[in-house]
Amino acid sequence: MRLVTFETDGRRRAGAFIDGDSRIVDMGAAFRQLHGEAALELDDILALVEAGDSGLDKAIETVKSAPDAAIFDYAAVTLKAPIQPPPQMRDCSCFELHLRQCYAAAREMRAKAKGVEVLADTGPSDAEQRILDLFAKQPIYYKANRFSVIGSGETVMWPAYSRMMDFELEYGVYIKKAAKDVPVEKARDYIFGYTIYNDFSARDAQAVEMIGQLGPAKGKDFDTGNAMGPCIVTADEMPNPYDLTMIARVNGDEWGRGNSSTMRWKFEDLIAYISRSETLYPGEFLGSGTIGNGCGLEAQRFLKPGDEVELEVEGIGVLKNRIVKDA
Repeated sequence: MRLVTFETDGRRRAGAFIDGDSRIVDMGAAFRQLHGEAALELDDILALVEAGDSGLDKAIETVKSAPDAAIFDYAAVTLKAPIQPPPQMRDCSCFELHLRQCYAAAREMRAKAKGVEVLADTGPSDAEQRILDLFAKQPIYYKANRFSVIGSGETVMWPAYSRMMDFELEYGVYIKKAAKDVPVEKARDYIFGYTIYNDFSARDAQAVEMIGQLGPAKGKDFDTGNAMGPCIVTADEMPNPYDLTMIARVNGDEWGRGNSSTMRWKFEDLIAYISRSETLYPGEFLGSGTIGNGCGLEAQRFLKPGDEVELEVEGIGVLKNRIVKDA
């Protein structure tokens, strides 16, 4: 299934894409029209995840039989993030190329700022190499601000303290059921589905605060900074999540692309690592981190107010957001 959260007539509803994503079934309304009673798990995507396989089976049957009165044209509704807000968010670092290229770009930018001519890259600093060594040994992640989540088509507000805004091309998974001490070989069973994630970043703020070695703060945490969507593709419809073409466009121009096959740490690795002596709950989100060539920093190109960013992930769709700065 391709599950969505959408708003119409001032109400938030749980739905499913049909007809090539051109129309949306209001699952709760469809069930009530079909059976004359409510199914609360079909009124909210998080409740649907928490309901487990029986809830998903009910959703599938409802969508198959949905009456026309419970179906909306995509263009007539407002999408929200699939789960807004999720119970918890963690963004992980799974793509080594992204790290290496960001470090190289930052070194060159610092040199240029000092008026130093860059003839050849000197390679990672000692501090950068320590991070790369740790990355090779275990997953690295931080906890993001779940309350700043928005959906496809919603506006991203440029934070007032930043002069250097960037996008990040990612995708991620929602947890299907409570997970604790999960072995990696069983971790796929704990994935409910997949969505696209744009981790908008204030690079100037991030560069300063990372010196404190506590992870990103205001470089990531600002209202509307976490865009997700347009839908959740349930795990049964994503047989191989590790061979997906991923593309980033700004104002229609391609700025970068990659393939999910380049992940050093897979989602199963993340679930196994994070669930050690810690319970993950249904609906929690784990991001992949940025794919190589998946942000402006790597190419030393940054966003401008009014830019529209499109992230496309094969099999999931397109996540589209415009970034706006207050006058």
